[in-house]
Amino acid sequence: MYWWLLALIPVILLIGICIYCFIRCFYAANKTPIDPYGPLHGQQYIALQDKIYVWTRNVDDTPFETVTIQSYDGLTLAGRYYHFRDGAPVKIIFHGYRSLALRDSAGGFAISKTLGINVLAIDQRAHGSSGGHVITFGIRERHDCLSWIHYVNDRFGSDTPIILSGLSMGAATVLMAATLPLPDNVVCIFADSPYSSPKEIIKKVCKDMHLPAAVVYPLIWLSARILGGFNLGETSALDGVKASKVPMMIMHGEEDYFVPCEMSKKLHAHSNGMTTLATYPGAGHGLSYMKYTEVYEQSIYDYLAAIPAIATSVTFPEVKAK
Repeated sequence: MYWWLLALIPVILLIGICIYCFIRCFYAANKTPIDPYGPLHGQQYIALQDKIYVWTRNVDDTPFETVTIQSYDGLTLAGRYYHFRDGAPVKIIFHGYRSLALRDSAGGFAISKTLGINVLAIDQRAHGSSGGHVITFGIRERHDCLSWIHYVNDRFGSDTPIILSGLSMGAATVLMAATLPLPDNVVCIFADSPYSSPKEIIKKVCKDMHLPAAVVYPLIWLSARILGGFNLGETSALDGVKASKVPMMIMHGEEDYFVPCEMSKKLHAHSNGMTTLATYPGAGHGLSYMKYTEVYEQSIYDYLAAIPAIATSVTFPEVKAK
């Protein structure tokens, strides 16, 4: 007579697993601010900790304007706007998973400050000062990217050259944004250490945790669909590089143990010809600029100099790449 109770056990178990997966992968309570100066774990980061601190401090000490917009689904999104020069291009920078703009934008900020390119460093949804509690690995964040582009156009005019830039999940976000109808004044995209798709990075992390990815990923996908209301397979960075009408530069450290460099190589190999790929030996996740500062800078300067809308409005310094 209690057979129906026994039948409920697997259902309850499935619900419990989905809730756990959702909280672990996608939910952000947004209660405890991330310390941008907190220690980063891993030998690759420890070796560059002092440099990371100095660059983060440079961003933090520079005067900025707090700006907010409404997302397409009603969230309040926040960012820091740094104005260096009237009439200059604007770079919009997107940070990584469970991180924040202040730390992850440090490299792109430094280059932009040198060139006199204005910077909009945003806190992604469910991070920092922005609203929301669900991280969607770039699925919804790509629409936020488009909203920030519209903000820049409304404020500075649709003839203002816009550069999209991102690190890690932020890199995947800006690549995914290329699946959307970007305005003509978006002149290029920089993606540092992107993953090729939410599915591939989640399955990779499952393997790192010695979990059977073939079993766990469907449960994670289900948790996103039921509890988060989004589909992890809706789009990907791979879709972005295939569809893009905007030139893209992808950078990746060859010793990236979190997001394998092979993902960027795959993106480049399957793109529609709009991508340029630069890899950096011995560099870990998001550390290519820290480890190869002069070489990285020169590659960015060379790339931007070939874009007419940027070349006519920016003076490039001489850098002796090492």
